[in-house]
Amino acid sequence: MRKFNYSFLDDGVLPANLINLTSVIYSLKTESNIRKDEFEKIFTELEKIAKVQSVKSSNAIEGIVTSDKRIVEIVNQSSKPLNHNEAEIAGYRDALNKIHLDYSNLDFTEETILKLHEIMMNYTTYENAGKYKINNNYIIEEDKDGNRKVRFTPTSAKETPEAIKQLVLAYIEARENSNINQLLLIPCVILDFLCIHPFSDGNGRMSRLLSLLLLYKNGFDAGKYISFEEQINNMKGYYYEALKQSSNNWEDGKNDYVPFIQNFLSTLYMCYKELDKRFNVVNSNKITKTARIEATVLNSLVPISKADICKILPDVSPTTIEAVLGKMIKNGSIIRIGTARASKYIKNK
Repeated sequence: MRKFNYSFLDDGVLPANLINLTSVIYSLKTESNIRKDEFEKIFTELEKIAKVQSVKSSNAIEGIVTSDKRIVEIVNQSSKPLNHNEAEIAGYRDALNKIHLDYSNLDFTEETILKLHEIMMNYTTYENAGKYKINNNYIIEEDKDGNRKVRFTPTSAKETPEAIKQLVLAYIEARENSNINQLLLIPCVILDFLCIHPFSDGNGRMSRLLSLLLLYKNGFDAGKYISFEEQINNMKGYYYEALKQSSNNWEDGKNDYVPFIQNFLSTLYMCYKELDKRFNVVNSNKITKTARIEATVLNSLVPISKADICKILPDVSPTTIEAVLGKMIKNGSIIRIGTARASKYIKNK
């Protein structure tokens, strides 16, 4: 069975760019915490928006989708799930709420991992909710000609309980080492969790929940206000490539964690930068509504819809937003992608 040892994080041989990125994130975290204390109402509104985006995006990565309208209704608990996809979505909502409300009392233990999985699968009548896999699973990939092959073989079902136990103990040992940066440790633990693949279903979503739990417990809570899961979904090609690179030779303990660490930290960095942008836009009462709409679209890293802008700027009417978007398209500063209600807007490069 694969052995878990994170002492390599203490030997100082990691790329300098990773160390520099952690320093930037620590700085952004400090600035965010100061603002959060002073502008509680703004952060409360941002949290509501991010929760919807997190529930939507984490499930969408796995192909679990429903309409935006239904997502909002499910997240706000104004409607019960109507089908299997919505049952999966409701379960993620509950598990995410558990972490948001109770992360300080949740430790990274087998009990927590199994409980979160049970909560996440609660609405699906899934008989293995909160239980490790009983059959071996495989990561299958398909080439351009439609031929399938096993890309990765996770830990066997028989060895999974002991593997999770050893993973937890290795993490506890490493987090007590003051020379190990927690921002570097967390993605290593998440990668190993994904490679164990302890459940028959829900491993990807669980990895994102556990990422938030460990980040929150270490004071990095940008994911509460800017969806960490949405950032992954927006760049999921890079995410899967990093996962693939870092899982090569994992079974033999010869894998390279760096690509996954880099992707994980880049995702967190984007959350903090987006939080900074949204805060500045929402809090700029002296700036005209037109300027705030323009800044919201031009600063967005991905195409943004009118509905998204309405959520970010709740004090601005949809009519005003639509008018400004029309002018921006006309002057060439942005382009429209899609039509009618599916329209999204992005800066014209």
